Amino acid sequence: MENLQSKTAELAQEYGLSAPAIARYADVVSEIGELGKELLVGSNYGAAELKITDSTAIEMGDVLFSLAMLANCLDLDMAACFEAAVEKYRARFGQAGQVGS
Repeated sequence: MENLQSKTAELAQEYGLSAPAIARYADVVSEIGELGKELLVGSNYGAAELKITDSTAIEMGDVLFSLAMLANCLDLDMAACFEAAVEKYRARFGQAGQVGS
């Protein structure tokens, strides 16, 4: 994930893509919505088995890019955040037998 964040930072600097954290957050939400729409279309709105397409992969990439932009804006290491989340879920499973959220 370090590579993901550094590539994102390079691109942001190269193209002057600075924005405040709240704008980055809004972009993450927007991109997740676009991924959701792609999943709905790929499953005929739940009526058929999901078909993963190139568009699905592109939308997933957009979500990751937006998350990396937000993490960089907040000066957070995505890998460290992920590891902390994994440990949180392991602890929950150990205590309650389920991960929940």
